[in-house]
Amino acid sequence: MTNQVMPAGLLPLEGAFNFRDMGGYRTTDGRTVKQGLLFRAAELIGLTPEDHRVLEGLNLKHVFDYRNRGEAEQKPDPRIGQAVNIRIPANTAAEDAPSLDLEHVFASGLHKQFSKSMLGDLYAALPIRNASYKKLMELLKQPEANLPLVQHCAGGRDRTGVGSMLILLTLGVPYETVLEDYLLSNVTLEKFHRQMFEMAAKYVSTEELKEIEEAMKLQEIYLGAAMDSIIAEYGTFDRYLLEEFGIDEVARQQIQDYCLE
Repeated sequence: MTNQVMPAGLLPLEGAFNFRDMGGYRTTDGRTVKQGLLFRAAELIGLTPEDHRVLEGLNLKHVFDYRNRGEAEQKPDPRIGQAVNIRIPANTAAEDAPSLDLEHVFASGLHKQFSKSMLGDLYAALPIRNASYKKLMELLKQPEANLPLVQHCAGGRDRTGVGSMLILLTLGVPYETVLEDYLLSNVTLEKFHRQMFEMAAKYVSTEELKEIEEAMKLQEIYLGAAMDSIIAEYGTFDRYLLEEFGIDEVARQQIQDYCLE
């Protein structure tokens, strides 16, 4: 991110990528999401003492981790102040999969399974009957008791991107704005992605590298697959909130009244 203006909401942490305040977005009724309540991030294991000082000032009540067991054991979440750490895997199919570092993934050829279609299928599956998001939204239903909260995965982009979509849409932020927030991770993770691609270049052909770069770039079609899945299953986002999470109009209004200004 050298020579770039820091995106709004991005916390200037030394040891964590993509730690962002989700506040500041305008809702359809003209209100604004409060700052200091809802955060999204990548993995947190690299937090420095100064980072901890900054984050302890947020008075976080929960650190919500979407990663699978192997990821969390390899890079465990630190304790941040008095926050309660919760881990419920968003991708349950990978819960018992071994955690492999990226260099091993590229060196062994495992990267070949990653494609646009694979990621599209993952996004389509994530928001439907998912225990991880059910717990997230359960916390959101009692904001005065459970916020501030940070939700995160490995890069803070895919699993966290869907969680952020659910939160922001519940608050009444238009989908177009939610999509902008999602795609912002292409900017905030630019250094992370560049390092990954430089590593991959040691093991894959130039053509393969281009395909990897294209598939890994966050795109409208990925988040759109999650939203399309919700509409295909429930017809409307309102019905989805009610049937998946028990959030009716009264509960949604209470959440909004607490989280908006």
